[in-house]
Amino acid sequence: MTRRAIRRTLLFCLALFVVACLWEFYKAIGPEGGGELLGIPLAKTNDHAMPHTWDMLKRLDEPENRAGGQAIWRSVAGYAWHSFKLAAFGLALGGLFGIAAAVVMARFRFVERGLLPWIVMSQTVPLIALAPQLVSWSGKLDIFGWEWPLWLSVCVLAAFLAFFPISVGTLRGLSAASPAAAELMQSYAAGWWRTLFKLRFPAAFPSMIPALKLGATLSVVGVVVSEISIGVKGGIGRAVISYSQAATGDPTKVYAAVFGAAVMGLALYGLVVVADILLMRNRPQEAS
Repeated sequence: MTRRAIRRTLLFCLALFVVACLWEFYKAIGPEGGGELLGIPLAKTNDHAMPHTWDMLKRLDEPENRAGGQAIWRSVAGYAWHSFKLAAFGLALGGLFGIAAAVVMARFRFVERGLLPWIVMSQTVPLIALAPQLVSWSGKLDIFGWEWPLWLSVCVLAAFLAFFPISVGTLRGLSAASPAAAELMQSYAAGWWRTLFKLRFPAAFPSMIPALKLGATLSVVGVVVSEISIGVKGGIGRAVISYSQAATGDPTKVYAAVFGAAVMGLALYGLVVVADILLMRNRPQEAS
């Protein structure tokens, strides 16, 4: 397990290095003012549109504002932590409703036939179109004296994206139990719910974990896009907007926010990986 983790870490670092090399290679040979090649538009390679990778990394340790202040990486870390909490809560919401929907569809086939097409169709709705609708709930939706907060709208939008892969992956996993094992449970007079927790859920873990990993990345995307669309303060999406406004005079600043969003996504993905290790480490392997 340790050797595999080290190998994956080294491959990840190698991939980052290759991306940086490709970035610098295109910056060296590409047109500074942009252009076209066989009808394909080419990006500009001047320092304002495409700064050097070492300038981006150097900017992380410089003050957020040129006038002074704390290092920009500290500010970005605070923004990313705020968005990380929203993304984690959105992933939890999406996972809860996704798994519940999968269980209901696995229990009642007519529900699967009626609900699954709507779940698939829901992903065709643009997130940016839903954001204003959910924002309108803030300050207007009152549930027994509890007022709907703006940050919860961001979490719901993140859960909306995470819901689809989790529900579909769980449904597929619940159907992956061995027919012989299911018949054995029936011979023991085990009910459907006991079979669900003793057989179907353990058999579904190999399908649920990749779905949760995908849901984690999508929840981060949902939070960042929602923060940019709604204009919620304190998150990494808001930092992307404010840093982009200074991109003309400080082009490397906006990439600090991009790096923060990337690290946030990796951190949430890493939590799912840790859960995978804890759940699967004692899982018995079937003999072939």
